[in-house]
Amino acid sequence: MRAEVAYDCDVLVIGGGIVGLSTAYAITRAAPGTRVTVLEKEGGPARHQTGRNSGVIHSGIYYRPGSLKARYAVRGAAEMVKFCAEYGIAHAVTGKLIVATDKAELPRLHALVQRGRENGIPVRELGAPQIAEYEPEVRGLAAIHVGTTGVCDFVGVARQLAHGSGAEIRYGARVERIDRRAGLGVAVRTRTGDVVRARVLVNCAGLYCDEVARMTGDDPEMRIVPFRGEYYELARPELVRGLVYPVPDPAFPFLGVHLTRGIDGGVHIGPNAVPALAREGYGWGVVRPRELAGTLAWPGSWQLARRHWRYGAGELRRSVSKAAFTTAVRRLLPAVTADDLVPTAAGVRAQAVLRDGALVDDFMIKEGPRAVHVLNAPSPAATASLPIGREVARRALTMLGSV
Repeated sequence: MRAEVAYDCDVLVIGGGIVGLSTAYAITRAAPGTRVTVLEKEGGPARHQTGRNSGVIHSGIYYRPGSLKARYAVRGAAEMVKFCAEYGIAHAVTGKLIVATDKAELPRLHALVQRGRENGIPVRELGAPQIAEYEPEVRGLAAIHVGTTGVCDFVGVARQLAHGSGAEIRYGARVERIDRRAGLGVAVRTRTGDVVRARVLVNCAGLYCDEVARMTGDDPEMRIVPFRGEYYELARPELVRGLVYPVPDPAFPFLGVHLTRGIDGGVHIGPNAVPALAREGYGWGVVRPRELAGTLAWPGSWQLARRHWRYGAGELRRSVSKAAFTTAVRRLLPAVTADDLVPTAAGVRAQAVLRDGALVDDFMIKEGPRAVHVLNAPSPAATASLPIGREVARRALTMLGSV
């Protein structure tokens, strides 16, 4: 007879960012009594992608109709505002402008209008004189106003999810090994030597999600290639009232250098997107040879570089030259000077790249035996974290019922 396994929990979530905590929250709400443990390697929640973004509640206007990003962002934006209001978390629905500054951008701006309407998002088209109604210092040929965009304190949201989930949350618990055996669930060992046994594992490890997937024995068929987003803070925040974005290039998941008035009243400008030399490479001086070697060994990294080197060269130029970054900002905000830009904290985007060099454009969730892996959840994942959490929870609970 097989000995009865003593499980420490039913579902073990790796990663204490907003998606991992939303998943734990959704599991305990959908199935009260389910024992959930969250392992987070940092000393608190939301220390990486969640806590180092611009704090924008995205409307969903950019995303392909029918995609997970489109459906979850539109639904998630409304739910996030409601969640913040219910729990007294700082937030504001400000709306935003997407501004065309060149004639070549006008067809893409009109395409965004159509995409927004297909996604059920209210959009107002503006001529050049009407831009000043919203942003007196911003210049452009045309723009659209998206009324459902806002800002919030995503770290505050993550803390509330952690508190409200009822899950056991272990901080300072870096995962070092995962052992998955038929009929015996999943055993996870942390750096401190603790072993946690669970029936089902959920991988929400963000920047390390591909490594965690491989620890379980599953092939994620992608790699995380980290891109650092560098920001400045505007020394004259009175120049910007709300949120102002350029028209994005549809070939890339990055939205370009934009202006964001946050919930604290400050205005962040950025990010540009440059390759990071470590998964937590928040500056050029942060280099982790093992992680960098892993990125360079992935064929998709070279395919990506070969395909988009011109775009990358422009991003690198703005990274090393404040004058070049200022020039990019002045396309939207002519009054800005280099002295107005004060360097501030950077973030790193956990971007999934396929073997052929394709950037994964949508959220990616895959399953293995007794494991659910969230493999691509960069922006707008914070906005969409509540519906993403429910979807991951649904899969984990279905799996739990079959174990």
